[in-house]
Amino acid sequence: MNVVREINELEFETVVLKAERPVLVDFYAPWCGPCRMLAPVLERMAAEWSDRVDFVKINVDEAPELAMRYGITGVPTLMLFSRGRAVDRVVGLVPPRALEQRLAQACLEHAAHS
Repeated sequence: MNVVREINELEFETVVLKAERPVLVDFYAPWCGPCRMLAPVLERMAAEWSDRVDFVKINVDEAPELAMRYGITGVPTLMLFSRGRAVDRVVGLVPPRALEQRLAQACLEHAAHS
């Protein structure tokens, strides 16, 4: 079972911008090799962080307006949203440990503003 939920442009506002907790959004494309390499890493992380962070993915080929709105010029691009705002962005492959550190920091900041 996939832990990273695929959403579309219509769901973005409800699932990401109005979320109660941080949301990591994976902007990807099915033809992108690095995106395919990152997918199992994100699935593992989503399972480990499921009590603190929601993980979703958006196919930029099917959501071009959303990709343009957030300035997605390369994939994979990971964006972390908290309280409806983008608070972090990573373009390309990043080591899982570095990504986990960024998630931990975002969770701390999110909790501090609760």
